[in-house]
Amino acid sequence: QVQLVESGGGLVQAGGSLRLSCAASGSIFAINAMGWYRQAPGKQRELVATITTGGGSTNYAGSVKGRFTISISRGSIKNTVWLQMNSLKPEDTAVYYCNADGPASFGMPTWGKGTLVTVSS
Repeated sequence: QVQLVESGGGLVQAGGSLRLSCAASGSIFAINAMGWYRQAPGKQRELVATITTGGGSTNYAGSVKGRFTISISRGSIKNTVWLQMNSLKPEDTAVYYCNADGPASFGMPTWGKGTLVTVSS
């Protein structure tokens, strides 16, 4: 099994920056990709960005491309993923969830409990 713990959310003014962190523990060797998703009030959860643990390939939602950067810890044990968020907008306000994807036999996909990001105008 994999456990995920997010940190780094908070309140920021429009145009500001925040950095989210997600630490994975447990069967991290089985993780194929990690990512960030978000859910705003009254809306469905949506993909923000993902990164593979193998080649580091990234994928971004169009709404955050050029403003957000996802990265993963180096070395043979890739157990931390970050989301650097710049030029934040009020519409980025949401609960941000970390995700780990891999074999179902290891209980994945796995979700963190989420961290709230609030961007004031």
